Amino acid sequence: MKQILFLVLLFFQLYSFGQLTKYVDWANLKKYEQQNTQIKQQTMDQKIVLMGNSITEFWSHSDSTFLVRNPYINRGISGQTTPQMLLRFRQDVVELHPSMVVILAGINDIAENTGPISLEQTFGNIASMAEIAVANKIKVVLCSVLPAYDFPWRRGMNPAPKVIQLNAMLKDYAKKNNMVYVDYFSAMVDERGGLDKKYTNDEVHPTLAGYQVMEPLLKAGIKLAFEK
Repeated sequence: MKQILFLVLLFFQLYSFGQLTKYVDWANLKKYEQQNTQIKQQTMDQKIVLMGNSITEFWSHSDSTFLVRNPYINRGISGQTTPQMLLRFRQDVVELHPSMVVILAGINDIAENTGPISLEQTFGNIASMAEIAVANKIKVVLCSVLPAYDFPWRRGMNPAPKVIQLNAMLKDYAKKNNMVYVDYFSAMVDERGGLDKKYTNDEVHPTLAGYQVMEPLLKAGIKLAFEK
């Protein structure tokens, strides 16, 4: 009987440990670990890293030739919030020694994907990423958060006015710190304050049509940042 009880307890301990280890890598540091090692060994004239969430990550999938036309390094991770990005910023950006980082972040904070967080805290995390980049002689492009009327995975959060507030903070910060601000919002917003339905299927993520609006804005922002 004692042996059976011991085995049962051991099973639950191992099961609990297994469940715990699934969530230890909170910032998903492992996702790009191998690719980062390879990139560090490559010689590139200008490394440009795109730091973001699913909107950045899915760009490469929605437009299969995006990274062929533009040799950027995509470091978007679906679902991530700014505290997660800040935690992996050194590994996924700084240690790659890029010339520039493009930061597009904040919408998942508004959705509270990793818990409640104020707009000021979200802004602070983005500003911290920018300041880490500057300290390492990496040029910074800050992007507006895309408009959103509602979240399909978290209804009723009323994101539209929060997006406007956060973008105002980011635009002001960029101006005060001589950084380029890429305004996706104004080009993609509809009369509700949401993402225009001709650019999305789910109110949040751009379709190919949406990314085609974003690409020339991004490239113009990068060009301007290199000229500063």
